[in-house]
Amino acid sequence: MNPAPSYSALADFGRALLNRPSLQEGLPMISAYAKEVSGAERCSIFVYNPKIEMLWTTLADGNEKIMVHKDDGIVGHTVKEGKPILVNNPYEDDRFLHTVDNKTGFVTKNIASIPIFNSSRQIIGVFQLLNKPEGFSQQDAKAMIFFSHYISGYLELAMLFDDQVSLLKKED
Repeated sequence: MNPAPSYSALADFGRALLNRPSLQEGLPMISAYAKEVSGAERCSIFVYNPKIEMLWTTLADGNEKIMVHKDDGIVGHTVKEGKPILVNNPYEDDRFLHTVDNKTGFVTKNIASIPIFNSSRQIIGVFQLLNKPEGFSQQDAKAMIFFSHYISGYLELAMLFDDQVSLLKKED
């Protein structure tokens, strides 16, 4: 990521995020902030469901929903390994899912993929940035790990909020 944003800018972001209780409202804000700070072209946030072993994007800039099995792609390997994965030449990496680029017409030049843990240290999602002009570094990974910890509490609560809203709608 680019030089660290000021703590006050991050605090302002956090306060604004708390005013958006649903994932539908908060995720675009997370994506915009992450792209601005990192210099990446795109941001995707995948939610992980361990019962069905699938990940899907709740947000993928410029794309429809993407669904991936936990054994597939860089995102799946991020879940399996439970640690950040940086790939600066994805078309040469066997883990890369070419089918997503083929389907969307997007060309992935580089990927930073970071697991998102809940308060019980279980993976609840994966945060990915794509196409940073100069590629991703270990310093970027450190900044993204910090950011994923920063947003993880929000994501955990927003997922509960969205579940509660869904339950209430079913009761009506």
